[in-house]
Amino acid sequence: MRIATVTFNPAIDQTITLDRLIPGEVHRARSVRQDAGGKGINVASCLADWGVPVSVFGLLGQANAALFETLFAQKAIHDRFLRVSGDTRVNMKLVDDADTTDINMSGAAVEEAQVAAVEQAVADFAGPDTLIVLSGSLPPGCHPGVYADMIRTLSDRGAKVLLDTSGPALTQALRAATLPAIVKPNRRELAAWSGEPLDGLDDVVRCAETLLRRGVALVVVSMGEDGALFLSDEGAILAKLAAGPLASTVGAGDAMVAGLAAGISEGASLERIARLSTAFAVAKLGRTGPHLPSGATIDSLAGQVMIRQVAKTGPAMTGEDA
Repeated sequence: MRIATVTFNPAIDQTITLDRLIPGEVHRARSVRQDAGGKGINVASCLADWGVPVSVFGLLGQANAALFETLFAQKAIHDRFLRVSGDTRVNMKLVDDADTTDINMSGAAVEEAQVAAVEQAVADFAGPDTLIVLSGSLPPGCHPGVYADMIRTLSDRGAKVLLDTSGPALTQALRAATLPAIVKPNRRELAAWSGEPLDGLDDVVRCAETLLRRGVALVVVSMGEDGALFLSDEGAILAKLAAGPLASTVGAGDAMVAGLAAGISEGASLERIARLSTAFAVAKLGRTGPHLPSGATIDSLAGQVMIRQVAKTGPAMTGEDA
């Protein structure tokens, strides 16, 4: 299976490590690093570490593209980005021993013709043997229905589409007639889409089941320390794995998406997908930047994932047609 990721709004992630973040105070940085980022790029980087060939599409500012080009060359990632004038945005991550504080920029405005060129390039790549990962925010000038449009076009070409986004882009994609094959919201994003509070696991299961009944083949809901919920026609699984030493939370969700893509590409069972994607996410927590440890480490973590079968129950919720 050929895999590609699409990132309309990439970013350079500048991670500043502090002893302790105190609002209003002057701080001295313990360390500073920059990584090529953006959700689809993070996914591709982790897939490459796992040994899966991957292509990357999207819009990249040519003025500071070198960091991205270096990553693509080092990991043999097929660079299909359209270069545009100006700079790619820079996001700031403030990390101390307690937490990570994100300061994300909106990104430079893009032109309709540039977005259309990426859509066409991805459509030309797509086919029955492809998995396309659409992930991340959209830059100014990119209409919120672009993912919904791409899902319809790519599905018509036989591709499987994995969607990981939020806000209006997620809402429009999940209201469309053609839904993605796989969707991975976190609990907050799923609650925002449904308009319902999802305080308990049963609430999350009922909400996710509405997407299954509408045609999504695999719904994955990440829930932080509560683990992640995986639902398909095989059943429902709650997967949990305690994190080890924490280097950075940045990109952990993207690592989970990479694990999903890796499992799907090998035709894995629901349990194998749950174990692999959870292991990817936890392994990423121990590293700074969009990188995974060795395959042996991932395999070991996958074997340690706690798996619990969950009952699939519940009436229709907001967002599902009666």
